[in-house]
Amino acid sequence: MRILFIGDVVGDKGVSMIGDYLPKLKQEIKPQVTIVNGENATAMGRGITLSIYKQLMSDGVDVVTLGNHAWSNNEILDFIDDTKRLIRPYNFPRRTTPGKGYTMVNVNGKQLAVMNFQGRVFMDNLDDPFALADELVDEIRKTTNCIFMDFHAEATSEKLAMARYLDGRISAVVGTHTHVQTNDARILEGKTAFLTDAGMTGPADGMLGMQPESVIQRFLNQRPARFKVMETGRGIISGCFIDIDDKTGHATHIETVSMTDDQI
Repeated sequence: MRILFIGDVVGDKGVSMIGDYLPKLKQEIKPQVTIVNGENATAMGRGITLSIYKQLMSDGVDVVTLGNHAWSNNEILDFIDDTKRLIRPYNFPRRTTPGKGYTMVNVNGKQLAVMNFQGRVFMDNLDDPFALADELVDEIRKTTNCIFMDFHAEATSEKLAMARYLDGRISAVVGTHTHVQTNDARILEGKTAFLTDAGMTGPADGMLGMQPESVIQRFLNQRPARFKVMETGRGIISGCFIDIDDKTGHATHIETVSMTDDQI
């Protein structure tokens, strides 16, 4: 089983990069499942709409994950309960939060579980992702050993801690949120694939996808600034692909992908 995971899709540029280049990437990599983090996919770079979700799915995406901006666009409250392949972090308060935190995908007769969790270091203090991951993984493993986690977190230490905590129990932990792809893709001792951050998909020449001028001014004057998504220049598509033994759930290979549109 080969999984292609694409990091945070940012703004209109990110959505167009998926539409223009994901088919070419899939033709080269030949994944059975494609997962995309879409929590920054609107034009303002926060949240997702129903039309964007449908566009991503029509462009060849199988599952869309979210993160701390899951609720930044209120429209999501109208449709998240009706979508089968849009998941939000599992550790939002379970009794009051719409949507679901994981989904199951049939891959040639085998089941792949895709989970979404959010970290707590330098982020909102959600429910304990470690304790809840324990419960959820134990439940999922009654059905399948093939389990992928998008861990949307700020701190590199928290991401690695989660991967090592779950090492040998799930197939892969891939981090999102920081928009900068890390150079540490590897398979841990228990055969769990790990990458601290998959990077972003969107404006290549911005600052984490935003227009540089407003970000720089925020550092210079320490006053609040409205960041806007960069709309011009090159685009970039970033992520990784992972091979999994569908019998054991063990990862056998992980490799990063990062290309600008002129390189593609």
